Amino acid sequence: MSRVAKRPVELPKGVEVTTSDSAVKVKGPKGELQLTIHPQVEVHVGDGKAQISARSAGRVPNAVAGTTRALLANMVTGVTKGFERKLELVGVGYRAQAQGRKLNLTLGFSHPVAYPVPDGITVETPSQTEIVVKGIDRQKVGQVAAEIRGYRAPEPYKGKGVRYSGEKVVLKEAKKK
Repeated sequence: MSRVAKRPVELPKGVEVTTSDSAVKVKGPKGELQLTIHPQVEVHVGDGKAQISARSAGRVPNAVAGTTRALLANMVTGVTKGFERKLELVGVGYRAQAQGRKLNLTLGFSHPVAYPVPDGITVETPSQTEIVVKGIDRQKVGQVAAEIRGYRAPEPYKGKGVRYSGEKVVLKEAKKK
């Protein structure tokens, strides 16, 4: 069996997990998430823990059981604490401004970029060069952050662009005469 799937997922107080044949619902103080589970995996809930096991032996069921356990643990963390991703804008004139369900970006193009924020995600701009993406779904938070970064990824010569907070951009040396 998968070594990841052997560890049970601890369910903190205030978190309810309900299972059906093909889905798992996790409900907590911050919201509710649902996961469709693979037919070769089963989830047992009880005693403040959720245990994932493969229905049969083999490589694929074990791998799917480990993945399901990791996804379930992320869902439990999401409905209790939530996830956030911080982005920084580096460059002269690069700005961000959150307006309702839209993020307005000025990234050195001839036009401003308006990014529509999907449901379940909140975007804040503490300053003009910082963006904070928050939500309960880890995959969605990461995807939104990656899409915002994709508008102007850091370039390798001056390091200008949108980067994750703490991201190291290795600068190339300029061309010599």
